[in-house]
Amino acid sequence: MKQLDNSPIFDTPLKPYLSCRDYTVSKQEFSIQRDEKTDLLVTSPRPEDQDLGTYYESEDYISHSDAKKSLFDRIYQFVRNYTLKRKIKLLASFEVSGKEVLDIGAGTGDFLVACKNHGWNITGVEPNEKAKEIASLKIGKKLVSNIEGLIDQQYDIITMWHVLEHVPNLAMYVDQLKQLLKPNGILVVAVPNHKSYDAQYYGTFWAAYDVPRHLWHFSQRAIESLFGKNNMKVIKTVPMKFDAFYVSLLSEKYQSGKMNPIKAMFTGLRSNMKARRTKEYSSLIYIIKNA
Repeated sequence: MKQLDNSPIFDTPLKPYLSCRDYTVSKQEFSIQRDEKTDLLVTSPRPEDQDLGTYYESEDYISHSDAKKSLFDRIYQFVRNYTLKRKIKLLASFEVSGKEVLDIGAGTGDFLVACKNHGWNITGVEPNEKAKEIASLKIGKKLVSNIEGLIDQQYDIITMWHVLEHVPNLAMYVDQLKQLLKPNGILVVAVPNHKSYDAQYYGTFWAAYDVPRHLWHFSQRAIESLFGKNNMKVIKTVPMKFDAFYVSLLSEKYQSGKMNPIKAMFTGLRSNMKARRTKEYSSLIYIIKNA
């Protein structure tokens, strides 16, 4: 395990924030620490890079499968199908010079299929072999395992749907993203928001902490600070309102051992209602423009 206190991202020492358990795979306890300057939260200790994959080895980790067995699976699949249309509409709203789109963390490829069907030239990155195989069959094109093999390429749009929180070397990764984007290109980053009402309500049981798979936990200030260092600017945020309900449902299970769908729906609704004023939704999509 690695401690992150001496990471080059931080100018000041990290301070304890809360403790969380890995409810999905290992059942281990992890600490979450806070950088007060940027409001970035950090999972500690961090698994060694070669060991990270073992924490994804669960049938419950449904972004790597097309499973539709449990209630969680069915909800996830329903919401994913609905949001695909919104994502494509979002991409169509960007003023970019071409049609080259790179999706990092492509999972089983549904977003890439939708992009291809709407005339985009697609490239996908997915490290999980099972998910990559499923996606490659869907889109008729092989995905790559990491962005290092693409470093000589540039794209009009890069999308990362709940991916940035997983990358081990955050500062280096943001540098690479900037190099992969064309001038005035658009980076789309969707991540959980630890300033949301549901995060505050569930605390250590908040499912979107998802330690240790989520190595980083972002707020709006953290995202603006991280990308601002690379002369990239957040030009817009878009709420992901369904996340409040899905995350609350899973958080209820962690907290009480039961799904409690009615209570979860109420908490999700309350989170979205509060966010209408605060703009602190459970998850946010950041539209980031390259200089």
